[in-house]
Order: sequence, then structure tokens, then C-alpha cells
Amino acid sequence: MFRPKLPDTPHVPSITTHIPQDRAPAPFAGRSVAPFVGVGAGAVAAVVVVGVVLTALLAAVAVSAVSVAIAAVVLRSFVTGANRR
Repeated sequence: MFRPKLPDTPHVPSITTHIPQDRAPAPFAGRSVAPFVGVGAGAVAAVVVVGVVLTALLAAVAVSAVSVAIAAVVLRSFVTGANRR
């Protein structure tokens, strides 16, 4: 249902030809891989972007946690210093 319908290729009659010995036949005569390379590059780019965003969020959480811990230590020292006076 969601797969694209490719057009039918016309039937070409097979003709036997002589291939010279000094020239090798083409190693791959199938479809082009260019569309698949484009999809692969897009997928890799998406994974890299998601990884960068998640790393930035993790770094932001870590910096926030460290700053809250430092603030708690400073406030605790103020409270205990005021009780000793």
C-alpha cells in the first residue's frame, strides 16, 4: 500500500555480442545506489544531531546539579556559622 509502484521496464531482446579480450565487462550493471547513500547520510546526520542535543541536555543537568550542591554547602556554612556566634 505504501510502497511506490515502479514503472515496468520495456523488454529488450537479448542480442549476443562479442566482447573484446582487452576490455573487461562492467562489474555492476544494476540499479544506482545514489538514493540509498542519500538516505544513509540523512540518517547519520539525524543521529548525530540527536546525540549532540542529548549530550548538551546532560551537560546542562550536570552543571545545574553542581551549582545547587555548591549553593547548599555555602548556605549550610552560613547557617552553622550563625548558630556558633
